[in-house]
Amino acid sequence: MKESSLTTRGVIFDIQRMCVHDGPGIRTTVFLKGCTLRCLWCHNPEGRESRPQLGFSPGLCIDCGACFERCPEGAHVVEGGMHTLDRGRCAVCFGCVETCCADALEQVGRECDVEEVLNEVMRDMPFYRESGGGMTLSGGEPLVQLDFATGLLREAKVRDLHTCVETCGHVAREHVAAVLPNVDIFLFDYKETSPERHREWTGQSNNRILENLRFLDDAGATLVLRCPIIPTLNLREDHLEGIALLAGSLRNCRAVHVMPHHALGESKRERLGLAEGDVPFPTMTCEEAEGVVAKLRLLGVEKVLIG
Repeated sequence: MKESSLTTRGVIFDIQRMCVHDGPGIRTTVFLKGCTLRCLWCHNPEGRESRPQLGFSPGLCIDCGACFERCPEGAHVVEGGMHTLDRGRCAVCFGCVETCCADALEQVGRECDVEEVLNEVMRDMPFYRESGGGMTLSGGEPLVQLDFATGLLREAKVRDLHTCVETCGHVAREHVAAVLPNVDIFLFDYKETSPERHREWTGQSNNRILENLRFLDDAGATLVLRCPIIPTLNLREDHLEGIALLAGSLRNCRAVHVMPHHALGESKRERLGLAEGDVPFPTMTCEEAEGVVAKLRLLGVEKVLIG
């Protein structure tokens, strides 16, 4: 047996219990920080950076002034009668978070070790056994923090937990190979068929992503394609045809999940000071999502669901 990984440390931004859309059964999803892509529509922008970040929600501020007194850099200022945060000055020390009694300021992300996370995950073991659930790693891109992700998955298997990894696939082949022995299902994102459009919308080509997907398929890994659909970008006939062709070419693809775009990420970007330069996209309607499912079935995808 390999040496215990319980003391391996990493950075997460959330642990969500009782999840039913991140793999089979009832699951606990652990969200790791850090990502290699910069998707314009990102639903979890708090997962982009590997380090903890400062979140600020001006609408919750009660103007008590405590953060102004605490901040050594003078990053909290009043402009036009409104409390604003000068992120150029901010040292991200989180001292202001400690003084805020209105939850207008928050630390987004925290460092922890494998044992701490697994202790939280194991609280719902009876539900996993009853439903066939377990632990899912998500992000961000969980394989960016390779040692931490590997430790979590290895120790989960020691505890007889079913494991899933949701990945964008844009990581080094060695990262994918390292976690392969301890992953039951890869929830593999497939965002765009065109390499040029993929680069324009995410910052990277999809070439490495497809190479890693083929590697996993050749290795016999169980795969689920998760396809975010953004109405003004990739809701196109040629992309849907590309999804169907890809799914049909994989020996171990168990299903295609259509992931309808929603606008939740926009408020998160504002809270993190990331709104500038991001384009708002419309939330996908139920009718649009059902239309995508119907089209993929007509194209020969046998098992396609709305994720």
